[in-house]
Amino acid sequence: MADSLRSRALLTRRRFVATAASSLSLTTLGGIAKPYLSRAADRPVITHGIQSGDVSTDSGVVWARSDRPSRMQVEVATTDSFSVIRGAVCVDALPESDFTAKALIEGLPPGQDIFYRIRFQDHSSTILGEPLVGRFRTAPSDKRNVSFTWSGDTAGGGWGIDESRGGMRAYATMRNTKPDFFVHCGDHVYADGPISSQQRLPNGQVWKNIVTEEKSKVAETLAEFRGNYKYNLLDHNLRAFNAEVPLFALWDDHEVTNDWVPEAPVRDRAYHERSILTLSARGGRAFHEFMPMRDSLAEAGRIYRKISYGPLIDVFMLDMRSYRGGNVRSLASYGPDAYLLGPTQLAWLKRELMSSKATWKVIAADLPLGVIAEDAIGQGDGPPRGREVEIADLLAFIKHAQIRNTVWITADMHYTAANYYDPNRAVFQDFEPFWEFISGPLHAGTWPPQKLDNTFGPQAVYEKGCSKEQGDNLAPCFGLQFFGHVAVDGLTEVMTVTLKDVDDHDLWSTRIEPQPELWSGRIPTIGG
Repeated sequence: MADSLRSRALLTRRRFVATAASSLSLTTLGGIAKPYLSRAADRPVITHGIQSGDVSTDSGVVWARSDRPSRMQVEVATTDSFSVIRGAVCVDALPESDFTAKALIEGLPPGQDIFYRIRFQDHSSTILGEPLVGRFRTAPSDKRNVSFTWSGDTAGGGWGIDESRGGMRAYATMRNTKPDFFVHCGDHVYADGPISSQQRLPNGQVWKNIVTEEKSKVAETLAEFRGNYKYNLLDHNLRAFNAEVPLFALWDDHEVTNDWVPEAPVRDRAYHERSILTLSARGGRAFHEFMPMRDSLAEAGRIYRKISYGPLIDVFMLDMRSYRGGNVRSLASYGPDAYLLGPTQLAWLKRELMSSKATWKVIAADLPLGVIAEDAIGQGDGPPRGREVEIADLLAFIKHAQIRNTVWITADMHYTAANYYDPNRAVFQDFEPFWEFISGPLHAGTWPPQKLDNTFGPQAVYEKGCSKEQGDNLAPCFGLQFFGHVAVDGLTEVMTVTLKDVDDHDLWSTRIEPQPELWSGRIPTIGG
C-alpha cells in the first residue's frame, strides 16, 4: 500500500494528463469521460464511502475502497461543479490492501474548500464506476477562525449499529457543528469485542445490532481485523461524516486487543493466536489500510506525527501503545520497563514542540495523564513511578524550554472531563499549569468517572459519565455519549473548549487565553 501511494499519489496534474491521455478521454470540462453503457454489476463499486485526512495548508489524503482490483481516479476542484479541475491522481486498489486505496493530493490553495471526486476503473476493462464526492477545507495560511472536534471509542462494549435507534448518532451531531477536522484519539474499533445480534438493556428493552461474520468473534486474522473497520463503515452517520470532515487518526489498545503491550503474551482464552506481535502486525496493517493517513518515510507504519493546521494550531499526534514497556510500578528511574512513548518518540516530541511556531500546541494522546488505571499512566498517589517518569520528564522540559500554550486532549475512559493540572497541588511540581480534556465514548458503553492521582496535581473541574447505580458499559441510547469541540478565534487567538453530548448539549465550556512567550505566572480562570 505504501509503495503504491508513494509511486502514484505524488503525480502532478501535468503528469497525470500526460500518462492518462493514452487510456482515458478527458471531457472539455476536465472530467473523466463516461464509459460505454454496461450493466451496473459490471462497474466497480465504492463499498464503504470516502474519507479525507491529515489535511495541511496545501495538501490532504483521500481514501476509498473498491469491490475488486481497480484503479482509483481522483479529481480535485474548488467548487462542487468541478468545472475547473485543479488536479487529478490515480492509485491502484489491489487485493494486497483489501482493495483500499489512498492518495496524497498536493498543490492545493490554503484556507479553501476542496471538493474531491472519486471513482474506480475496473482493471480488466475500461468500465468506470459511479463517483462519490467529498470535501475538506485546507488549513489557512493566515490567522483566522479554526474549529475542530475530538473523541474516541467506537463500537465498544458490544454496542454496535442499531438502526432503529439511529445508528452512531454522535457522528451526525459532530457533523452539524461543521468542524475543520476531527481528532480520533483511538479505539476506532474494538477488535477484541465481538458484537452479537442483540443485548438486553437495564430497562428491559432490547438493543438490536447489525451483525457480520467478521465481527462475531475476536479479531485474529487480517480479514477479521479489516472486518472491524468495515463494520463501522456500515453506519450512514459515519460515512456522511467522513465525506465532509477530515480525520486525524490515533490508535490505542482495542485496535489490537485489550491493554496489549509489545512482546507480552496473549492471555485471553478467546484467542487461538497467542503471539501479540502477530496480532499487532495484523491490527496495525488493517488500521493503516482503512485510515486516511500520510505514510511515514522515516518508519513504516509510524503513527506519531505533527499536523500543522495554519499559524494557530499544531496538533501533536502521539502513540502511547507501540513503544511501551511492561510498566514496573516500583521503578522510579527511566528505562525500558518505564517506556510509554519510548526514547525516540519522546525526543521527537520535544524537538517538534520546541520548533513549533503555532500559537496553540494541541497534544492528542491515547490516554489521560492523571486517571488511575492499570493500562494508563496514573500509578496512584505519590512521586512519579513507572510510566509517570517519562511524563514528568516531558512536563519539566516543556516548562524549562518555555514552551507556552500546550493543551492535552484524549479519550479512552468512556466519560468526559476537564482536568486542570496545577503544580501547587502536585507531588511532582516541576511543570507549568495546563489543561487536559477527556471526551468519549462516541458510540460505546459509558463508564463512571475514575479517581485521579496527585502525582501531577489534576483537579477535576468538570466530569460526567454514568452513575455507579447505572453501572459500567451503559448503552449509547441513554445519551451519555460525548465529544469535545475546540474553537480558536482568529483575531484574539483565544481558545474555547466545549464538552458536548450526543444531543448537542453544551455540558461545560471554558475560554483559555494564549500566554505570552515568557510565563506570566497568572493562573487561568477555572470554570464553565
